[in-house]
Amino acid sequence: MLDSSGTERYRIEGYLPKNWFRARLEMGLARVALMHKKFTEAEAAYAAVIARRGDTGVGPEAIYWRGVCHYKATNDHTVLGEVAKELAEKFPGDEWTLKSVPWAH
Repeated sequence: MLDSSGTERYRIEGYLPKNWFRARLEMGLARVALMHKKFTEAEAAYAAVIARRGDTGVGPEAIYWRGVCHYKATNDHTVLGEVAKELAEKFPGDEWTLKSVPWAH
């Protein structure tokens, strides 16, 4: 996915079923908002992905980035520990859970 300046912000490769493809497209839009420092907008977009597409493979990634966006918007570092806990409970062993380990208390 490209942003308005033509910079690649999110890449999808290979075949995906329609609902998974849609989830990846929505993740791409959230990523564009994040990279443009529209943290509140990006957080809402990631939350929407979790609510609508959390049953696809993007759930853990969306939770991770939703937490990052909240932190960037508020400077409230406590949310990162909550994200690590949520990921550990819902997705133990997932790549995004492992990336959140430094945030765990």
